[in-house]
Amino acid sequence: MENVIVVILLVLIVGGAVAYLIRAKKRGVKCVGCPAGGNCPSAGRLPVKKLDGPVIGKKTLKISGMHCDHCVLAVTMVLNRIDGVRAEVNLSRGKAVVSFDREIPDSVLTDTVEKAGYHVISIS
Repeated sequence: MENVIVVILLVLIVGGAVAYLIRAKKRGVKCVGCPAGGNCPSAGRLPVKKLDGPVIGKKTLKISGMHCDHCVLAVTMVLNRIDGVRAEVNLSRGKAVVSFDREIPDSVLTDTVEKAGYHVISIS
């Protein structure tokens, strides 16, 4: 009897989750579970940030935790707030390429991304 109750509860939970996903996709949500409801209004192209001086180097950050365009926007915005940094974030590769016109410690980049709620796996 206990097994039957557990199975019924699991069926209800899974059925509810599937129904939610189907309704969300019918509404046109691009990313179910996105903090912006899957329809980030500002998920378009950001203007490219201009650096004050010439680019003296680039670093590639491998980032986990990005799932949608809203995540890309958030990471791009926090990295671009750092003076001397211009970031280009790629969701499908889970990477951010950071160009800089002055020396930027890896710890500054890591702390900035992690304060936004994502995890830096590596910097190269």
